[in-house]
Amino acid sequence: MNGLALSPGALAGLKVIDLTRVLGGPYCTMILSDHGAEVIKIEPPQGDEVRDWGPPFVDHADGSRDASYFLGVNRNKKSLALDLGKPEGRAVLLRLLEGADVLIENYKPGAMEKWGLGYEDSLSHKFPKLVHCRVSGFGADGPLGGLPGYDAVIQGIVGLMSINGDPPLRMGTPVVDLATGLYSAIAILMALQERTRSGQGQYLDMTLHDCGMALLHPQAANHLLNGKRPIATGNPHPNISPYSKYATATCEIFIAIGNDPAFKKFCAFLGLGELPGDPRFLTNGDRVTNRVALDEILNARFAAEDGHALTDAMLRAGLPAGPVKHVDEALASPHAIHREMVVEDGWFRALGTPIKMSRTPGGARRPPPVFGQDGAEVLAEFGFSEAEVEALRASGVLAETRRR
Repeated sequence: MNGLALSPGALAGLKVIDLTRVLGGPYCTMILSDHGAEVIKIEPPQGDEVRDWGPPFVDHADGSRDASYFLGVNRNKKSLALDLGKPEGRAVLLRLLEGADVLIENYKPGAMEKWGLGYEDSLSHKFPKLVHCRVSGFGADGPLGGLPGYDAVIQGIVGLMSINGDPPLRMGTPVVDLATGLYSAIAILMALQERTRSGQGQYLDMTLHDCGMALLHPQAANHLLNGKRPIATGNPHPNISPYSKYATATCEIFIAIGNDPAFKKFCAFLGLGELPGDPRFLTNGDRVTNRVALDEILNARFAAEDGHALTDAMLRAGLPAGPVKHVDEALASPHAIHREMVVEDGWFRALGTPIKMSRTPGGARRPPPVFGQDGAEVLAEFGFSEAEVEALRASGVLAETRRR
C-alpha cells in the first residue's frame, strides 16, 4: 500500500466506540483511526446506509458489496453489528464501554436517553472518564432542537448556499458534514487532553448547524462589521483583488494576489508595470472597488498564454497561481503522488491522510470492513466467551449479514 502507516500512530492505545453512520461521524473516526486509535464501528443490523450510496461499488467475496461513499470514510475500523434496540444489545455496548476512551454517536437526540444511555443520567456515572461525543443536526434543544439535519439542508439554513452561486447553489462536496467531522475530532482530542489534568471525561455537543455556520468567513465577519447582506461573488474573493479565475489558451487558471507588494511583483512579472500606479489599482481596496476594470485587463493579458506553463512560472517566482484541474487530474498529479495523497492496497484506493507527522506517521492501515466482519473477534477482545457470542448470534443481537 502506497502511504501505508508503518508506525503505531500518535493515538495508539485509544479505544473508540463508534455508533455513527453516514458521513460526519465516520469521517471523524477515520481521522482518529488513521493515527492509531482502535475504532470499533457498531452498525445496526441494516448496516450503515452509505454502503448503498453508489454506484460505483466494490463486490466482496461473500457476495456483499459496498459503495465508494462508504469506502472513502471507513478504513482502519473494525465492524461489529448489534441490535441496540434490544436490551441484550445495549448490555453488550455497556461492556464495550468499560474499556473505551471515547463514544461517538449520531442518533437522534433523545434516543440514547430513551435507552437509558444518556450521558448525564447514566454514562457519566458508570464511566466517569468517558468522552461522549454526539453529532446531530441542531442539538437537543432550541427552536430546531431534535430535528433532523442533512448536509445540503444545513448549507441552505446557515447561509453557505447563498454565497455560493446566483441563484444559491449547493457546494460540490458535503462541506458541512466534513467540517463537522473535523471539528468533532478536534473536540475529542481537546477533551482527552483536558482529561489528563482532571481525570474526567465530558459530553461534546457537536452539530451540523454550528459547524456549518463556523465556515462563514469572511462573509459573517463582513456582515457583522458593516451590516450589509453578503452576496455571492462567484470565483472572485469578496475582500481581495485580483483573486479569481481567468481563461488562458489552454486551461483556466486561478490567481491569488493578497497584498500591494505582491500586486506590484505580479504586474512586473506580466509586463504590466504601469498598473500599480493607476489610481484605480493603488491599494487592495481600490482594486476590489474596480475589479471589473482590472479583470478586463488581466483577461486580455492571459488569453494567449499556456496556463499550465504560466502558473508554474508564477509559482516558482513566488506568486500564488495554479491551473484549475479536474479531480482525476489532481489525483494523478506528481505532487499528489509525492505527498502520498492516494493510497493503494489491491483493489482498495483512497485518499491519504493530510496529517503528516515525523515520528508517528498515520494513514491507511487496512481497507474498510465488510459488514460485521469483526464481530466475534471484537467481542472476544472484550472478554465475551464463545458461548456468549453464540448466544448473541442465536438471539439476533449480533448480526453478521445485513438485514434488508
